[in-house]
Amino acid sequence: MTWVLANLGQIWELTVAHVLLSIAPIVLGFLLAVPIGWFAYRFRVSRGLVLTVCGLLYTIPSLALIVAMPTILGTKILDPLNLIVTLTLYAIALMVRTATDAFDAVSTDVIQSSTAVGFGAWRRFWQVELPLAGPVLLAGLRVVSTSTVSLVTLGALVGMSGLGYLFTNGYQRNFPTEILTGIVGTVLIAVVFDILLVLIGRMLLPWARVDDAARRGAGTARVKAVAA
Repeated sequence: MTWVLANLGQIWELTVAHVLLSIAPIVLGFLLAVPIGWFAYRFRVSRGLVLTVCGLLYTIPSLALIVAMPTILGTKILDPLNLIVTLTLYAIALMVRTATDAFDAVSTDVIQSSTAVGFGAWRRFWQVELPLAGPVLLAGLRVVSTSTVSLVTLGALVGMSGLGYLFTNGYQRNFPTEILTGIVGTVLIAVVFDILLVLIGRMLLPWARVDDAARRGAGTARVKAVAA
């Protein structure tokens, strides 16, 4: 604890850097994965190919991809863009299948009804398909968020900032307190991000709470009926 108090300034700087490096891939990955997932859902012929490519993308070792990025992008090895692009690719790979399943879960009857009352494809996507797919998309985004926060620590292995620095430096110095501080900080960031996403989901997707309450009410009614 003494070491933590004496190095609060550095820990805070590393935490801020970690947060900033995490936010961009999460947001970009979501914004790019949703239309790709919708495309895979809408055009079934390409679904297998799209999901297979995304699955293979996630199998690429993360550290190897980070190291290869300067050659691919023409950047310097310590450029944060390398890490952001790498983690965005992983976020897309994780999120596309969830997005496809989310759109696939939207009731066909609802889609046909919206078409019958005059909704065009674009309007139907924004006002019907996307809102109803929202709860599943949010669940997938929470997984992506946790994964991304964890993977940001790998940037320290190539000299980038973030809480991963506490892992590598603590290991080199054989100082468990520093390593533990990095672990706790990373977990706290992941938890805070998850809580924020849940709160955002409750604000943007109020109908999801109504559906959950209805399902719980129906379940309680069935239990009472069986008991009776």
